[in-house]
Amino acid sequence: MKYIFTSGGVISGLGKGITSASIGTVLESKGVKVTVVKVDMYLNIDAGTIRPQEHGEVFVTQDGLETDQDLGNYERFLSVSLRRENYMTTGQVYKAVIDRERAMGYGGEDVEAIPHVTDEIIARWIKAGEVNKAQVVIIELGGTVGEYQNSLFFEASRILRLRQPKDVIQVHVTYLPFLKSIGELKSKPAQQSVKLLNAMGIQPDFIIARSELPIDAKRREKLAVFCNMSDQDIIAAPDVDSIYRIPLVLEEQKLGEKLMTKLGLKKKPATPIMAKWKKFELAHQQAALVVKIAMVGKYFATGDYKLADSYVSVIEALRQSAWPLGVSPQLEWIDSQEFAKGKISLKRFDAIVVPQGWGSRGVEGKIQAIKYARENKVPYLGLCFGMQMAIIEFARHVLKLKSANSTEVDLATKYPVVHIMPQQAEYLAHKQYGGTIRLGAWPCQIKPGTKLDKTYRDYGEGDSPWRHDNGLNMAPAGTPNVVYERHRHRYEFNNDFRDQFEKSGMVVSGTSPDGQLVEAVELADHPFFIGTQFHPEYIARPLTPHPIFTAFIQAAVSHHKSR
Repeated sequence: MKYIFTSGGVISGLGKGITSASIGTVLESKGVKVTVVKVDMYLNIDAGTIRPQEHGEVFVTQDGLETDQDLGNYERFLSVSLRRENYMTTGQVYKAVIDRERAMGYGGEDVEAIPHVTDEIIARWIKAGEVNKAQVVIIELGGTVGEYQNSLFFEASRILRLRQPKDVIQVHVTYLPFLKSIGELKSKPAQQSVKLLNAMGIQPDFIIARSELPIDAKRREKLAVFCNMSDQDIIAAPDVDSIYRIPLVLEEQKLGEKLMTKLGLKKKPATPIMAKWKKFELAHQQAALVVKIAMVGKYFATGDYKLADSYVSVIEALRQSAWPLGVSPQLEWIDSQEFAKGKISLKRFDAIVVPQGWGSRGVEGKIQAIKYARENKVPYLGLCFGMQMAIIEFARHVLKLKSANSTEVDLATKYPVVHIMPQQAEYLAHKQYGGTIRLGAWPCQIKPGTKLDKTYRDYGEGDSPWRHDNGLNMAPAGTPNVVYERHRHRYEFNNDFRDQFEKSGMVVSGTSPDGQLVEAVELADHPFFIGTQFHPEYIARPLTPHPIFTAFIQAAVSHHKSR
């Protein structure tokens, strides 16, 4: 196997994840089988217990691991379902080494950072390539060069290159700030970043030069001279209006060919991937009809700033479905706590989304927004917590169960229309929070004749992500109404109230195959009102938009035109 390491310099947030995913896309377009690994430097075992404002969205793999949001980018760009081996943290590595030492796995040796920890890291990179049957493993090293906690992973990459010098490439993503006062890009921060790499015994093969503006010949020459490189290996990556343009930017500079040459990979027949990518990006450029969508949530604020990272998969799923339809979705973040105070109006919006969430904060604002969508026939999509909030709203205002709630919000509620799954109550009682919730892909039986059924039939494709189970196998033959969607939750619809809901007009349109778990609900007398306990956004991709989001965008367009 071959290995490509992507590291970052100067500042975090430069787009190493998008760069890694784009490199993978470019190589796959040339017939190379690729997989991508994300290395998070945290001592957490996984990303599941980290606050969304702290770390961004938690992405869940098909086999049920809670990971960094970059795995979502990898899946979207490569159109694959990755595995738990594609994500690693310092916590995972240390725990494996310590557990092995306790079991005398090192035969009484002194266990040290080098070679034992670095060998564990390298073994995991190799395994990721093996289980994904990859020719090339792209490894994104989280954080920036020079951080103390990152050093062992950089050291492991250096050791791997020492062992296999022809099989390892280092790609360094760095930043050239534009100083408006003097009107030029400055290359010194990038030079210093590379010097830090050199001090660790690592020489980059390529520099991806991030900047507001494209780098010019002078800056390219400076970077080449002072970073000990050829100017042909300095790749410009200026700001663009869509992350999906990045593979095309890299392809224009022949990065794929250069990587294959340095890695000694033989040229293969090109695949149609890049042509499809260009078609998708062209659709984005030509999308003219603007629809306004309210995202009602509570994970936007971090300090004095509002970020969209907590809901990145939802945002991208909406775009992926909208652009091929000629629609440009204009998303606006509505803080559910502020909305509850009556300071914000939803009248200007064509559709409303209530995405995932946890806990009691901001709940009443979400319920009010759902009530507005239901009563005013505004297209509504509730995702996981958003479905549960829709159930509570319906119980309170249609069934007249005034104090209805989820036991997550009010343990003593008289009408617990949403309650904890039995096994989950045991986990919480023993404070077993990490990795214990319902995770990964689970089968959902769609009720024939429902809007959800029509949605999958009208907009679904044959070999699509929702046809694969958590063993990464195709759905059993003869089960056209079974889809596999990814989950991340502890609470569920309380079946004690199911008859009341169905008699009053709420349709249970998706259940577990045994009929015991309610996986999706809808309103028959509403243009589009669907709630899913699962997360369709996790498997929405540019080249295979998810049917639920496509149907939702179509409904938003209809509502926009009717207004």
